[in-house]
Order: sequence, then structure tokens, then C-alpha cells
Amino acid sequence: MRILLVDDESLIRMDLRDQLEAAGHEVVGEGKNGVEALSLARQHKPDVILMDVKMPELDGIEAARQIRYARLAPVVLLTAYSQADLVAKAAESGVYGYLIKPVREDQLLPALSMAMNRFHDDQALRKDIADLEKSLEERKLVSKATGILQEMYHISEDNAYKRIRDFSMDKQSSIADTCRKIIAGAEKRKKADKVKK
Repeated sequence: MRILLVDDESLIRMDLRDQLEAAGHEVVGEGKNGVEALSLARQHKPDVILMDVKMPELDGIEAARQIRYARLAPVVLLTAYSQADLVAKAAESGVYGYLIKPVREDQLLPALSMAMNRFHDDQALRKDIADLEKSLEERKLVSKATGILQEMYHISEDNAYKRIRDFSMDKQSSIADTCRKIIAGAEKRKKADKVKK
């Protein structure tokens, strides 16, 4: 894994770096506060970010919220505190894990690995949802355009769709683009007809 370490205590960063590198992982950057975390995350595009909660300038919870919003990388928070309100705030910020200091290696590596895997699952799910939305939008366009052609030429739905498909292949454009052109043309004709009346 390519890991970004963010903690305002250099000794903790050094200890974590040693643990991670000894386990064969790469520390791609180190920061001392949440502002640096955001900048380094954009710059290095790490697989996972290991970040302290209590830091100057911008705390780990707010930095994690901004990192999640920008979908830069999964964040695992580190803290010396285990108060319920802090855990709740961390959960609300969208972190992928939460570890109490001092961190043991047998806890650290599984938490980072799990965070990275969950982040990739979330990314794949977002892509699937976007693809479904695009597919639904295209189905609506096809339905509307075939309806226009059916009415205009008094043909069946199958024939209307075949015309759209053939035109798209001939012009080397997508079916969705062809449907948009048919719909735009129909709307122009309606406006022109209204003006004539």
C-alpha cells in the first residue's frame, strides 16, 4: 500500500513509518496537520491516509470530511482518546477506520487494508450507480425518439428503433445522440407550427 501519514507528533510518525515500511508498504508523504493532509493527498494520491484526530490548523475529523468529499483516499483516524462523541464525529466524517494510540502492528495493517478495500468497493458502487443512471437516461431518450418517429412516419416501434440504430451506425454516433437530435428536431417543428398558427 502507498500510505500518507499525518500526525503533529514527529515521533509517532517515525514509529508508524518504521512499522509500515518493515511490513513492505511505502510511506508516500508525511504531514503535521489537516491542511497538509489535503495538499499531500491531492499531490501523492495515496491508497490510504493514516491521520491523527487532534492537530493544529485543521483537525483530522474535518480534514477527513474534506478528503472524503473530494474522494481522494480512505482515511483511518488515530487518536489517544476513545470518547463516544469523538467516535461519533469520526463516523459522521466518513472515515474508514479508527485506531487508538499506541497502535499495535497487528491492528494497524488490517485496519489500513480493510479501509482501502472498502474505499474501492464504494468507488465501484458509485460507478455502477452512475452507469445505471446513464442507462436509464438513454432508455428515456430512445423511448421518446421512437415515439416521435412512430407518430411521424406511422411505423411500428421496432421499425422506429431500427431507423435510429441504422442512422447512428451510418453517422458513427451514439444512439443517445441520434435520439437527442430527433427530439430537438421535433421540438423545433412544434415551435415553428405554433408560430404559423
